[in-house]
Amino acid sequence: MTSAELIAKLKERFGASVRGVSEINPNKVRVEVAPDSVAPVCEALYRDYGARFIITAGIDSRPERGCFDVDHVFSLDPDKTFVIVRASVPPDAPSLDSITPRVPAAYWAERELYDVVGVKAEGHPDPRRLIMPDDWPDDVFPLRKDVKHGDWPSLGEENADASYPWKPAPEGTSTVVVGPFFPVLEEPAQLRLYVDGERVIDCDYRGFYNHRGIEKMGDSALTYNEIPFIAERICGICGFIHSSCYCETAEEAMGIRAPRRARYIRSLMLEVERIHSHLLWLGIAGHIIGFDTVLMQAWRVREPIMWLCEKITGNRKTYGMNLVGGVRRDIPQEIQPELLEVVDRIEKETAAIIDAVVGDTVLKARLSGVGVLPEEKARELAVVGPTVRGSNLPLDARVDHPYAAYDEIPPKVITHPDCDNWARVVVRLEETIESIRWIREALKQMPDGPIMASDIPEEIPPEQWGVFVVEAPRGEAIHYVVTGGDNRPARWRVRAPTYQNLQALPYLIAQETIADVPITLGSMDPCFSCTERTEIVNVRSGESKVLDQQELLRLSREATERMRGR
Repeated sequence: MTSAELIAKLKERFGASVRGVSEINPNKVRVEVAPDSVAPVCEALYRDYGARFIITAGIDSRPERGCFDVDHVFSLDPDKTFVIVRASVPPDAPSLDSITPRVPAAYWAERELYDVVGVKAEGHPDPRRLIMPDDWPDDVFPLRKDVKHGDWPSLGEENADASYPWKPAPEGTSTVVVGPFFPVLEEPAQLRLYVDGERVIDCDYRGFYNHRGIEKMGDSALTYNEIPFIAERICGICGFIHSSCYCETAEEAMGIRAPRRARYIRSLMLEVERIHSHLLWLGIAGHIIGFDTVLMQAWRVREPIMWLCEKITGNRKTYGMNLVGGVRRDIPQEIQPELLEVVDRIEKETAAIIDAVVGDTVLKARLSGVGVLPEEKARELAVVGPTVRGSNLPLDARVDHPYAAYDEIPPKVITHPDCDNWARVVVRLEETIESIRWIREALKQMPDGPIMASDIPEEIPPEQWGVFVVEAPRGEAIHYVVTGGDNRPARWRVRAPTYQNLQALPYLIAQETIADVPITLGSMDPCFSCTERTEIVNVRSGESKVLDQQELLRLSREATERMRGR
């Protein structure tokens, strides 16, 4: 179905409730609807037209249009189409009917909508805070325009003793608390497992302990071409994914396209990043279940590609390659033979690890039939990446919404029918080999030419928009940009793959044993800090301080000495 056909169906069905339509191109449209029709329109997209929920973006448009805008982003993957359902609500009564009862995947997104912008999703089944701390003032919403970057909220004691309202434990269960600091978790998060003996009956999750203010910086303190360097720091492993996704989105909003050679370089570095991310994950997964030989071998195999990253970009991990309009560094012809040599060696050694893992009957028995996520549930929760492909759904942004050079060299989409932890392991192993094949093909077809666009406009008009997805190793990342004045976005919305995948965790671990929880969580390769983008302050004291490197080092050493003294 084309976007024009879809819009015609929506107009026929909802009549005057469809108030306006704008589009960037035939595959990306934004439909403005009456506020009281948002929920039924979104339900129609999801249930009747096969659309997949992506994310919700709340925008404080009071300075420009005297309202708050709420944009629900959907994807029709077979048609390579994005549809944004927009509703505008008045500033004195910012609320909309919740879409979560009809579109379950919007569960977190609508909770965050209220936390950061203050637009309430009326009728949401779980209106608890999601990302703001328990003692945050009730009337401060950090992504509103009247909250300036670096502002502190007015202090008060009304929430000083607040605590998170955890779900009550089901009758007859005990509570096992995991985190917020736990050996298997690289970052802070807290799970409360409600168990009957060793069996998990239910759970509750509290994350968002980290705080960096990235989205706030993007629409108030950074210019368009400063954002790629911050976007690359959203994730410590797949940062290039985020800088690429942001640049593709901004380029779309500005009406420009990176040169063909730059698009090939982006894709090649994305596949390099996929290889070292999957190998890092494989080692951690082995460590979680006590198979440390896998950890040592996978990380040994990974190291040469990290050296190669440094040779190409100057850094092992944070490349600093992307700008709006192209890339800052070329891949010289003289290092291409070395690149091929490295991937040949990694392929051979990774294949040996795969043979050992797949042939280990004990390991397979440990993972098979655990953490099952059936196809229909995976679709309902809109999980992404190896998590959804391990549930036998061929969802891959490189194919569904081609970007960079993937329209010229489409990758093979790896799926597995078993829908369990083992399936997610096999998908990642096979994807590593497929990425090596893709790199070889890209080096053969690499075109000559410039690496930076020459038609970048000096002035970017406001109210332009772009939306893009890029397939990170963990799954689909999305960036949504609405242009503003002063050479920076009016809104920059980011959703990392872990944000969506974590919402499936209660389903994955229900009726499993406590011992299966760490590896089931690990099978999604969660990156908690990817999901955490807001600023948090201590409202009790109101104190703030910037620590330089020397002071951080001193504090770290003092903490170590205290631990040794215990």
